[in-house]
Amino acid sequence: MKIPLLDLGSQLAPLREEIIAAVTCVIDSTTYIQGPEVVSLEKEIAEYCGVNNATGVSSGTDALLVALMAIKIGAGDRVLTTPYSFFATMGVILRCGALPVFADIDPVSFNIDPVAMREVLEADTDRTIKAVIPVHLYGQCADMDAILAIAQEYDIAVIEDAAQAIGAEYPDSKGEWHKSGSMGLAGCYSFFPSKNLGGIGDGGMVVSIDSEFGESLKMLRNHGAKPKYFHAIIGGNFRLDPIQATVLRIKLKHLEKWHHARRENAATYNRLFAKTSLLDEKRVKTPVAIYEKASNESEFDRNHHIYNQYVITVENRDALIEFLRSKEIGCEIYYPLCLHEQKCLEGLMEKPRLPRAERAARSTIALPIYPELTTVMQEYVVEQIVAFYQL
Repeated sequence: MKIPLLDLGSQLAPLREEIIAAVTCVIDSTTYIQGPEVVSLEKEIAEYCGVNNATGVSSGTDALLVALMAIKIGAGDRVLTTPYSFFATMGVILRCGALPVFADIDPVSFNIDPVAMREVLEADTDRTIKAVIPVHLYGQCADMDAILAIAQEYDIAVIEDAAQAIGAEYPDSKGEWHKSGSMGLAGCYSFFPSKNLGGIGDGGMVVSIDSEFGESLKMLRNHGAKPKYFHAIIGGNFRLDPIQATVLRIKLKHLEKWHHARRENAATYNRLFAKTSLLDEKRVKTPVAIYEKASNESEFDRNHHIYNQYVITVENRDALIEFLRSKEIGCEIYYPLCLHEQKCLEGLMEKPRLPRAERAARSTIALPIYPELTTVMQEYVVEQIVAFYQL
């Protein structure tokens, strides 16, 4: 049985005619830069996320970059973040002329550990750390109560990297639920095709509860101009394509249904693995939805985890990947090398020792979790993993 890691074709099929018609309308309008589709998507995303404003940009990477530019991160500054994320999280810091500094991860959620974060800030006696970028990895929010409290204590901005987590929800200490991206100064999303809300190319969005900050983002994405040809600040060309916006508007209507299907698929995997001996033998560890227990019966459909990826921790990882691929089962490593281990940092900073992140990078694997995945497919995946460990 052939099971891809992600099957975008099965998602496209029922939407194909609607998408083609919408894209054709954009083409016929001849409004190819910005325009009403981008404005409408921004309003819809802002409403979905529970924020005042949203700014469409050219990618999730540029969402992070323009957010850092808006708070004037530059040479001599440092930005605290996780070592276990996609390169863009660190790359934007370097592109601003600043340097990253890392705090180790929580071994259960894989998100930045607030305790480790505090230790890093306490050691920053020169107060060069100006911001923190927590990443809501794999579709589950980081511990934002703790992160926001620490950030406030040290007077640093919080820029949420929610690239994998649009719609994921976090229960604060008062029992109130918040969408990812709505809790810090800014929340940054990616519309890369593999995301739960993915376009047909690159795209991104920055959301904020701060309207003045939002206006500065809109200037920065358009070369810092307001009005046209008058540049009070230096920005860049970070505009969201209207063709991407019109496709995303169609897909946004289905996002909650897709989130639900991914959660159901995760629950199915969990049940299937629980029927094996792999968990007791500690050969496989399934992901933990940390905030699931915070939901009561009236909140059963909360997006405590949206499973952009279903990531398991395994024994003998590399051999398992080779075996699964031989059985035509798609799988992937997110991420095989931590950010602090990347060659591009050589000569810029001393490499810290971050054992929990390094352990995750060497022992985790993502399995297919897309909404259209069937139970039969999932049974086959688990059966093959069991067969591998019985060899």
